[in-house]
This record gives sequence, structure tokens and C-alpha cells, in this order.
Amino acid sequence: MKVLFKRARVFDGWSGTLRDGCDVLVADGLIQRVSEAPVPVTGNTEVIDCAGRVLMPGMIDAHVHVYAATFQLPTTQPSTYLAHYASRFLTAALDRGFTTVRDTGGADVGLASALRDGLLVGPRLYYGGRIVTQTGGGNDMRPLDHALPDHVCGCACYNDPFTVVADGSETLLRVVREELRRGAFHIKIMLSGSIVSPHTSVNHSEYTDAEISTIVDVAKRAGKYVTAHCHTAEAVRRGVQLGVGCIEHGTQIDAETAALVAERGVFVVPTMAIMFAMLDEHEQLHLPPVYLEKLRTICERALPGLQLMKAAGVKMGFGSDLLGPLHTRQTSELTVRARVLAPLDILRSACAVNAELLREEGRLGCIREGAFADILVVDGDPLSDISVLSGNGERLGVIMNAGRFHKRTL
Repeated sequence: MKVLFKRARVFDGWSGTLRDGCDVLVADGLIQRVSEAPVPVTGNTEVIDCAGRVLMPGMIDAHVHVYAATFQLPTTQPSTYLAHYASRFLTAALDRGFTTVRDTGGADVGLASALRDGLLVGPRLYYGGRIVTQTGGGNDMRPLDHALPDHVCGCACYNDPFTVVADGSETLLRVVREELRRGAFHIKIMLSGSIVSPHTSVNHSEYTDAEISTIVDVAKRAGKYVTAHCHTAEAVRRGVQLGVGCIEHGTQIDAETAALVAERGVFVVPTMAIMFAMLDEHEQLHLPPVYLEKLRTICERALPGLQLMKAAGVKMGFGSDLLGPLHTRQTSELTVRARVLAPLDILRSACAVNAELLREEGRLGCIREGAFADILVVDGDPLSDISVLSGNGERLGVIMNAGRFHKRTL
């Protein structure tokens, strides 16, 4: 069956103006036509009158952790519990208008296969497998009193569904190749400390140049890219200079580093939602004082960093990074960014820029002929008021994913 959206105002994922009075025809999971002239209705075509509402691409969240059911990492919960949490997370993300997500630590082929086979309801999933961190690095969550022989096997593979601890080029070769063998779309590494690691400062500079180069080389040989967790400007510079293709967070970036990132064409995926959510709800979450101290320091420069990257022309993606119960605040990434960025910049990040990051230009994050039919129909104009996309999809009259209706109230 075909679906014809009539009389829509179209945001194509990039343009700064809406195309009024458009008809958009969907069939076989793809957008077949986008026309400012009326498209004839043929047999077996369902017609939806948008009546001037905005039709736009489904949004992409490029930094999620679908198995992170709690702040307590590494988790002690069984994999069956994590799978049920992931199912709820994914369905809720789709309810909010996110038709694609990129998991940057934890998700695996089993979850992707369940989505593909219709066992779960959720967005399209791109996953990077386990995060690769050095011993004592930003994602090495072992308590200080845990001895090596009891918790790490001889090949240094830490038993954690989110992370693999590995050091030295020879070991990293095996570890990265294993994540790629398991279907990882990218490889994520830690180049600075983490907020939620009790034992590292965000100012830590992690991995040697040789180790980073090894990881980058293995990924490139497989046609993949490396994304790096970086808070400090130094970590960002090292990653970019050594061939990393994407930076996660980049909270402490400076103007000189932003210019370098833009020059090299490297992506940055800032994650504002998690930081401000943790600050807002730190009492309910019982966050340790060390987390709060790091958070407050980082938040001072995070929003100005968005302005620096915008001025430098950095390709800024869109990610939320929310853990545990905070995933309900996913769309707050839109409204937090709106404190310093225009709605168009935010929408481009969540649509066209993230599609380029995923190497799916022309297929995701856009309304054009031949693209996947990932479509939202919005009650309101997100180009003038980004908050119409906030909440839990209350102002979304249609959510279509790969040509199938997830929600339809029109």
C-alpha cells in the first residue's frame, strides 16, 4: 500500500525555509515523490491531509546507551533485565520522534537483530559494541580493591557488557577486530576521563599515540571509523591529529581546537542533556560528590563550546547520552541547545549532520526521493519554536519508521 501526505509544509532536514503545499508519496519503505504540484491519488493509496502541518525527517540521536539501565557501572544486572530495559528505551525513543539511534557503548548484534526481525518496537539501530578503554581509563569501572587476576582474563578482556579494557598495540589489534567481527558500525575509545568514573579526572589524557594509531588503522581497514570520548581540548586535538573521525562530548573545546576540528572535517557530538539532567536530579540519583564536582566544572564551558563550534563551522551532531531513568529527558537536548543555538542548527544536527556521520546521506535525516520513509508530522513549526518537538511526542501527529506507522492521530 502507498501513503500520500498532502498539503504539508516540508522541512527537508537542512534548508532554512519550509516548502509549502507539498505532497509526499511513500511506498515500499521509501519516499517516492516530493512535489509542490498535487500528486494524483491512485488505487490502494492511503491519503493523509497534513493541512499545513510541518512534515520533517525522523530525528537521529547519535549518542545513546540502550543497555545503561542504571548509573551503577559496570552493571550487576542480568542480561535479560538489560534487554527488557533496552526494549522500553527504544520504544520510548521512537515515541519521541527518534527514528534512528547510534549506540556508543553496549548495544550488540542480538538487539539489532531483534529490531530487524520485528521482535522489538523501536528505531533503526547503529551500534559500536563495547567501549575500548585503557587500564585505569575513563571507562575502567573496577573498584580500586579489585585484583587483576580475579576480574580480568589473561587477554585483558574485562567482563563488562559495556567496556573492554585493553592496552598495547598487539592486544588492541585483537580487541578492535573482535568488536568489528561482532558487527560494530564504529569503534569507540576513551581519550579522557569520565564524569561517572569515580577514579579518573576528566583531564586525564589516555592511550599513547601509537595505541590510538593502531585502533584507527584497524577500523579504517575495515571501512569503519573511530569515535573518541573527549572532554578536554587536548584530548580532542590528539584524537583529530591521529585520525579519529568523531568526537563525543567535546565539552572543554577552545576556539583553536574547534578550528582544527572543522579543518579536518571531523564530527563532534555534544551531549548537553545528560549533564544538565544529572545536575537537576542529583539528589534523587544520590550522585557521589566527585561526580557533582566534575559536572559543575564541565557545565560552565559546555554551552559556550557549542557557540565556538558553530562559529568555526564544526559538523556538530546531536546526542543525548542519558543513563538509567534519565532517558525520559531525551528531547531536553533540543531545548538545552536552544539556549545558545538557533532551531535550524539543532534540527540540522539531529537530521542531516547525523545522517552524514552514519554515512547514510540521502537515505536518513532528509525528505527527498529515494530516502527511507522516516517521517514526522508536527503540530507547530520547529524552525521557529524547537520546543514543539520536546516532551514525549505529544505534538507529533504522525511517526512513520521505514514506511510503517508507529503513531497516527491525523
